Amino acid sequence: MHAFFEYVPLVLFFVVYKLYDIYAATAVLIVGSLLHIIYLYATTRKVPAKNWIIFGLIAGFGGLTIFLQDDAFLKWKVTIINEFFAVALLVSHYVFGKNIIKQLMGEAIELPDAIWAKLNLSWAAFFAFCGALNVYIAFNFSQEVWVNFKVFGLMGLTFVFAIGSIMALSKHLPDDEDKKELNTEE
Repeated sequence: MHAFFEYVPLVLFFVVYKLYDIYAATAVLIVGSLLHIIYLYATTRKVPAKNWIIFGLIAGFGGLTIFLQDDAFLKWKVTIINEFFAVALLVSHYVFGKNIIKQLMGEAIELPDAIWAKLNLSWAAFFAFCGALNVYIAFNFSQEVWVNFKVFGLMGLTFVFAIGSIMALSKHLPDDEDKKELNTEE
């Protein structure tokens, strides 16, 4: 349910953009993101650092977009968030020896460390690619094309990449026969 609420501000942004303009949509995005933070706190009594960072970037860059009447700030926010995730995955892996993807998914599936490392690096590369693609589209196409890309393109790319990741991981997961053998040995 929490994942659903993460997309509500984005959907509201899109609807308000289509009805009004980028500045009204940005204001709705800021308020929607704040309401998401409040919802998280009300339901879990904590807000993950990721959500605070994203809200801070939305409020900061969105505020500049509205105040200066320049959508470039909002366009850069998308790239900064994607590049932040890419850098966080790389730094956590190479500097701190932690694998964020494994920490997020490790309880659900068991994989060799080498596969977790490849998965972590592939997601870092994906986020870096999305950040670069956003810059290209934001500054080479119309605002409307960029908004559609921001809302549908990035979400679609993420969905396709996630499905591709799952398919790539499936060959490393134990099949039903392996699970039966493990259960009979216990």
